[in-house]
Amino acid sequence: MMTPDAQPPHADRESHAGRSGRRETDLERLDRNLEEMTGELRVVVTGVQVLFAFLLIVPFNTGFAHVGDFERTVYFVTLVLAALAAVCMIAPSAEHRFLFRHDDKRHIVFNSNRVVIAGLVCLALAMCGCLLLVTTKLFGVSAGVVTAALGAVPFVLLWFVLPLRRLRLLDERDPTRRR
Repeated sequence: MMTPDAQPPHADRESHAGRSGRRETDLERLDRNLEEMTGELRVVVTGVQVLFAFLLIVPFNTGFAHVGDFERTVYFVTLVLAALAAVCMIAPSAEHRFLFRHDDKRHIVFNSNRVVIAGLVCLALAMCGCLLLVTTKLFGVSAGVVTAALGAVPFVLLWFVLPLRRLRLLDERDPTRRR
């Protein structure tokens, strides 16, 4: 049984149309997958950096001295989650630099995919943490919790439930489908 990171012999010379109708070798597909992920990360990394920068300057605002223990805890957890999101979103570039020209693109693509998904989880939680922090400061803890919970719904549905549901449906239709 082959793991997702294992590469079949002569994979760089095998050309097939596959279910997508594309005629590309396994290496061409990996190149395309890496390019697509890089394009997606250009959008996400900017948002993560802006969020993290915002969180870094918050404690230096004079009003931050007047927040309670709950808000400080929410802030700290949110800051850590934003930092973890940044680490996960930037990690594929770092790994690619270290493994550059070592013919390990399959590992880079599959591992980067997993790390980016972990980063998306951290990012969604950090954004909900921001909602909780700001709403709690403005309207109290109850309103903050309700707002963060309602804010989490689109993240959970659009970022995780719907894609995973689609993935499960595709796997049920064709259990031999390559990943």
